[in-house]
Amino acid sequence: MTVTDQDPTEHADEPDDDAHHGGGDRSTAGGECATRTDSTETWDDGLIARRVAETAEGDRFPMTDNRSAPSPTVTPLVHEGSLRSRLEALRELVGLSRTRLDSRTLSGAGRVLDEAAARRRLSGQHTVIAIAGATGSGKSQLFNALAGVTISETGVRRPTTAAPIACSWSDGAAGLIERLGIPPRLRRRPLPTGDGESPLRGLVLVDLPDHDSAAVQHRRHVDRILGLVDAVIWVVDPEKYADAVLHERYLRPMAAHAEVMFVVLNQVDRLPGEAAEQVLDDLRRLLDEDGIALGEYGEPGTTVLALSALTGDGVGELREVLGQFVSERGAANRRLSADVDVAAARLRPLYATQRRTGLSEQAREEFSDRLADAVGATAAGEAAERAWLRNANRACGTPWLRLWRWYQDRGEPTTGRLPSRTQADEEATARQRVEQAVRTVADRASAGLPAPWAQAVREAALRGSQGLPEALDELTVRAGVPAGRPPRPGWWPVAVLTQACMTILQFLGGLWLLGQIIGVMAPNLGVPVLLMVIGIVGGPLIEWSCRMAARGPARRYGLEAERRLREAAAGCGRARVLDPVAAELLRYQEVREQYGKVVGAGR
Repeated sequence: MTVTDQDPTEHADEPDDDAHHGGGDRSTAGGECATRTDSTETWDDGLIARRVAETAEGDRFPMTDNRSAPSPTVTPLVHEGSLRSRLEALRELVGLSRTRLDSRTLSGAGRVLDEAAARRRLSGQHTVIAIAGATGSGKSQLFNALAGVTISETGVRRPTTAAPIACSWSDGAAGLIERLGIPPRLRRRPLPTGDGESPLRGLVLVDLPDHDSAAVQHRRHVDRILGLVDAVIWVVDPEKYADAVLHERYLRPMAAHAEVMFVVLNQVDRLPGEAAEQVLDDLRRLLDEDGIALGEYGEPGTTVLALSALTGDGVGELREVLGQFVSERGAANRRLSADVDVAAARLRPLYATQRRTGLSEQAREEFSDRLADAVGATAAGEAAERAWLRNANRACGTPWLRLWRWYQDRGEPTTGRLPSRTQADEEATARQRVEQAVRTVADRASAGLPAPWAQAVREAALRGSQGLPEALDELTVRAGVPAGRPPRPGWWPVAVLTQACMTILQFLGGLWLLGQIIGVMAPNLGVPVLLMVIGIVGGPLIEWSCRMAARGPARRYGLEAERRLREAAAGCGRARVLDPVAAELLRYQEVREQYGKVVGAGR
C-alpha cells in the first residue's frame, strides 16, 4: 500500500470535534460530556452520538461507552515463520546493498522494515481497518452503520470528514491508534449491546477523509494512514466506481494487497431492478483489469460486496465477513507480507536477471593470455630457445665454422637494416594491450548484471588495472630468462671432447703431410690423408648431430621460460583484477540469494 512519510504530530493542529462536524459549544444539556483519560486507552465521550440521539426522532443509536475499564494486557504481534524469514532476508539484503545502492533506492524497503518492527511491538489481537472512499460515496454512513452508533458526521457539505476518526470494539488498541496519529478527541467506542461479546471484538475501524478531497491535508491523511493500517474497505458508489483517480492512484498500486482489501458498492438502493448486479459485474471487471485478485470460489483475494448503508441492506453480510476476517488475526501479517512483495517487486530490476552471470573459465584464460602477450611471454620463450641453441652451437661446433661466423658478424655492415622499434613504443603497445585486456574481462564479467552491480564490477576492474603495467614490467625482469648461460645436458662434454678429437685429427694429418713434404718423415699419404678426412668430415657431422639433439632440450627450455612468464603475468592479473572482480560477483550472488528469500522463492 502507499506509504507517505508524514509527521504524526501534524494532527495536533486539527480543529476540535465540533469544528469538524459543524457543532458549536462542546457542552451538552445536563453536562453529560465526560472524557475518560487512561494511561492505556483514552476515548471521547461520543458527543455527536448524544447530540444525534437527542435530536433524531425514531432513529436512536446507542451512545458510546463511557465506563472505565482496567488497563488490558497487550499481546504483541507474532510474525509467521515465512514472513519472519522474509523480513530477516530483506534486512540482510538492505545491509549488503548499502555500499552499492543509494539510500533513496533502498528507502522503500527500509520503510517496510521499520513499519514491520513498529507493528510487531503493538497488539496482535487487534485488526486495524480503514474505510476509504471518494466524496459522497457514503463511507461515513457505512462507518456509523457498522459501529451501530452515529460517530462520524454525514451530510451534504463536502468534504464532510476532515480528519480520521477511530472506533475500537475492545481495549488494548491505544498503541495502534496512536501510531495512526489520531488524537484522543477523535477516538470512539460503541456501547455494548448486551448480546454478549461482539463478533467484531478486536476490530479498530478508521473513517478516513475523502481521497479525492480538494483539501491537500485530507489527501495526506489518507495516504499516510493507508500505509499503516492492516486492511482497507474501499467504498464506491454507482456514479464514481470507475473513477480513474481511484483505480490509477490507489487500487492498481495496491493490487498486491488484494487479500486485505474489501471493495463495497454502496447506495445500491438507488439502482433499479438488476442494475445493481450489472454495476457490480462491471466493478469486478475493472478490478480484474487493475490486477486485483478477487476472492471468489474460496480463493484468496479481495471481497466485493454490494450494500446500502442507508437502508441497512447488505450491512449485516459485511459485518459477518469482517467478524470472520478479524477473528482470524492474520490481517497484519498478510498486510506486511504484501508490503514485502511490493518492495521486492520494486527492487527486482536491481537484483534479478534472466541471464547467466559470472566470469567463465574461458574468459579468465583469455585474460591471462592477453597479459602474457602484453609482457611478450611467447617472444621470451623463443628467445630462450634460441639462446640455448646458440650455446649448443658454440660448445659443439667446429672451430673453423665458429671462426667464420664470428668474422661474418664482425664484418656485416649496420646500414640498410630496418630500424627496430624503440623501447618507448614497445612499452606503449604493452600498456594498450593491458588496458584492452582489463576492459574486455570487465565487460564479460558485468554482462547480464543489473546496472549497479555491473558498475561495481567495472570499477573493481578499473581500480585493479592501476599500476598493472608497471607490475608486469617488474615481474618480466624477475621471471624472464635467467642470467648467465642456459643449462647444459649431460652429453655436451662428450660432444665437446669428440669435436676436439676431430680437430686434433685434422692437425695431426696436416702436420704429418707437412713433415713428408719437407722430408722429415717417410712418404706415406694414406694415413695422414685419412686422419684429415676423418677430422674434416667428422667435425661437421658431430656439429649437425648435436644441433639435432639440442632441438628438444632447447624447445623445452624455451617453453619453460614462457610458462614461468605466463604464470607470473596471470598471477599478477589475478591478484589485481580477477580477484576483486570475483569478490564483487560473489557479493552479487549473495544479495541475489537474499533477494530470492525475500520474494519467497521455494515457498
